[in-house]
Amino acid sequence: MPKKIVILNGSPRRNGNTSALVKAFTNGAESVGHTVTEFFLDSMSIHGCKGCFGGHSSKECPCVQRDDMDKIYPAVRECDVIVLASPLYYWNMSGQIRTAVDRLFALEEGDGNLLRGHSRASALLMAAEGCGFDDVLLYYNHLMEHLKWDNLGHVLAGGNGDIGDIEGKPEVSAAYELGKSIT
Repeated sequence: MPKKIVILNGSPRRNGNTSALVKAFTNGAESVGHTVTEFFLDSMSIHGCKGCFGGHSSKECPCVQRDDMDKIYPAVRECDVIVLASPLYYWNMSGQIRTAVDRLFALEEGDGNLLRGHSRASALLMAAEGCGFDDVLLYYNHLMEHLKWDNLGHVLAGGNGDIGDIEGKPEVSAAYELGKSIT
């Protein structure tokens, strides 16, 4: 059965190494009939969570703030799989993706929790100059546990400092296969 996949791309580089992983994953997922919607977060206006607890999951726009998250909320509500894609910045995901993930909390507030559970799954795609992924994996695994999402796995591509360094590396094929493997 075809799945609806949302990719939150937290890279500031539209054609960088993280985006190469996203493209490969997308090609793999689409090759088996899935629908993929990518949000390139760096070109969107998304403000940080205010911690106001004023969100309401059942509203069309669940957060009290009006910004580009209003484009993301409906896609997340409808999706089966959410892919978090980011470069590794100081042993964690980029600020762009962390801000968007924080704002997804609005879908947990109000009448019903529309974020946690719901037979959703997630995957993680990351590129980095170094190879220190332990801390981000700890965060990601805790996030998956909290959200009760199935962890489909990750592709972690270290040793990619310059744009294009990832080309021809096995992680690109791994991202394609991860996308293709979603059932």
